[in-house]
Amino acid sequence: MQRRGRVDAGTPVGRRVVLGVLALGGAGVAFGARIQNGLDSVLATVNSKDPTGLTGLLPGGGGFRFYSVASSIPHRSDTDYRLTVDGLVDRPATYTLADLKAMQQTRLVKDVQCVTGWRVPNTEFSGVLVRDLLKQAGVQPKGKAIKLTCFDGVYTESLTLDEANRDDVIVAHEMNGAPVTSAHGGPVRLYVAPMYFYKSAKWLSGITVTEQVEPGYWEQYGYDVEAWVGRSNGRDDAPTSN
Repeated sequence: MQRRGRVDAGTPVGRRVVLGVLALGGAGVAFGARIQNGLDSVLATVNSKDPTGLTGLLPGGGGFRFYSVASSIPHRSDTDYRLTVDGLVDRPATYTLADLKAMQQTRLVKDVQCVTGWRVPNTEFSGVLVRDLLKQAGVQPKGKAIKLTCFDGVYTESLTLDEANRDDVIVAHEMNGAPVTSAHGGPVRLYVAPMYFYKSAKWLSGITVTEQVEPGYWEQYGYDVEAWVGRSNGRDDAPTSN
């Protein structure tokens, strides 16, 4: 039987692991990147034993939980990162992180809602409107949707072209005034403010214009392709037409 609009929580994380991760998170505040790398390793180890994607609360994450369907947390440095825009476009392009930062920026402060029930209010994401990237690429008449790919090598997502052109859908490189961390999907992730958070693909590496929507990773398991928060739980505004 297919499940609609919900992602299973998976196997609970062991108490010792959770306490250890929380301790690492606290230490990371004091010791920075070296401890953060250790935290990533712990999260990756837990995640490899939990293929549904849930590992537990992200330390210092303000209520966020860590999800991944890959066996480890992928990393790209600021200088190594690349985002490609291709498919049914006239001008395919590849952007570095510096390129994205040099473009016009959009700042959104919205509530993040996960389909599993947790919610993080007033979360700030900043970056480039997806529609600006699509405009620069020149979408061809046959283009009706976009497929999002990620450098974890596993996760995918999709949006219709109308959804991608909204003013609350961005390629984000900052979160709450700081660079998006690897555990949060950085250095660059998608942020689709009006939809459940599984639509906001982490570790974004590609935007491909397609003729039709291609269901993303979780949607192939029966989750909603149209994941509007407003239609599902009534706590946010329903989508408006452009």
